[in-house]
Amino acid sequence: MNVALSEKDRKFREFALEGSMWKVIWKVCYPLAIYQSLNQLFKILDTMMAAHISANAVSTVAYLSQINMAISALGGGLAVGASIKISEAYGEGNFELVKRRVSTLFALCGLLGMAIIAILIPVAPQFLRLANTPEEFIEEGTVYFILELVSLVIIFFNNVYIAIERARGNSKRILNLNMMVIGIKLSLTAFFVYVLKGGINYISIATIVSQLALLGVAVFYMNAKENVFGFSWKAISFRKLVVAPMIKLSVPVIVEKMAFSLGKVVVNSMSTVYGTLTVGALGISNNIGGITTNPQNGFQEGASAIISQNLGAGKKKRALKAFWCVLVMNLTLSVVLMSASLLCLHQIADLFANGDHEFAGRIMEIYRMEALGTIPLGASAAVMAFLYGYGKTKLTLLLNFSRVFVFRIPVLWGLQHFTDLGNVSAGIVMAVSNIMTAVMSLVIFAIEFCQIQKEERTDAEQS
Repeated sequence: MNVALSEKDRKFREFALEGSMWKVIWKVCYPLAIYQSLNQLFKILDTMMAAHISANAVSTVAYLSQINMAISALGGGLAVGASIKISEAYGEGNFELVKRRVSTLFALCGLLGMAIIAILIPVAPQFLRLANTPEEFIEEGTVYFILELVSLVIIFFNNVYIAIERARGNSKRILNLNMMVIGIKLSLTAFFVYVLKGGINYISIATIVSQLALLGVAVFYMNAKENVFGFSWKAISFRKLVVAPMIKLSVPVIVEKMAFSLGKVVVNSMSTVYGTLTVGALGISNNIGGITTNPQNGFQEGASAIISQNLGAGKKKRALKAFWCVLVMNLTLSVVLMSASLLCLHQIADLFANGDHEFAGRIMEIYRMEALGTIPLGASAAVMAFLYGYGKTKLTLLLNFSRVFVFRIPVLWGLQHFTDLGNVSAGIVMAVSNIMTAVMSLVIFAIEFCQIQKEERTDAEQS
């Protein structure tokens, strides 16, 4: 099989493996941080438009988004886990393996998407009831949920494409394409909601159209069959050497992301004792929190790709330096964004509440507590980049599983049964879980770091 590395890809690979690590992390990660921030802004504007429809509409969208995130974990986890092995093979210089893994990953996404549509669409209302969705949300949101399933399948393919571009260092292309998607999505949503006076189903239709546009671009760029990162039917291979490492890393990530999202669904379900207004306020508080944490995720994703590429090339010290660089950048970013979100909280809450002062007050009450976990999450995101880059996805599973099922759900249960704090409990539990997860992640990093140092000393003695 003939594969060729473009001059642009060759230069980036050389830069990632030889250039100043501070410059490498910044160049790769800052467009991804902006990309993640724009994604969050897009979600917020979407929610504001839903609020224009009705208070129940915004709560329905906020609640169902958590269920959708749990399902999207399948494709998202596959893209994350597989892209680590693609980056590793890229750093190693095994370009034929890169080609086979890229093509096979798209094939796996196609099979996964067909399975989700075939299984969930026929039983959508029953599935929502199984997730303990309030009946008023099911009544208004079933068709919306089905449409979201269709968009999720398209997003599966787009996530894979974005992960591949991230491995190539094409962060600016990712950012530009995301701006295109947001432009299409927001324009259509505004037209459907403000001009046609449509319901929440139109919000999902706008998502489908915008994601189809991105898919079209992906097909165009991935059609370079001889390029190492291009898709080729002939390169699809389900041989163990190609598929097994990707699946091995992806399964813990899928379980991690799904468990985390399902855990948030459980938290939303438990919060219904405070009324649907609190459930909606918690969802919006999470959206505001995303303003500060999503950029951290951008640095996490970019750094993990750089770490895995350097490990693939045998540059272990550079891989560790990438962690320290992203840790400093994430902590700095966290302080700035947390301060800005708290200073503007009243105005942000008013935008969501659409004139409902009680709703705005509840949003602020919950978010002030949730914001306490912002800086710790910056450290946690850096550790996650380190663990993903090293392929330690079982540890990332442990961290995110603990975040929800050890530090969040039991704490909320305790607050509900042994205190009379009321609505603010939803914010307290977010702060506790995020801070404790950061502590746990730093302990895990310390253990792994000591192990790496021990292995390096052993290697030095043997040589």
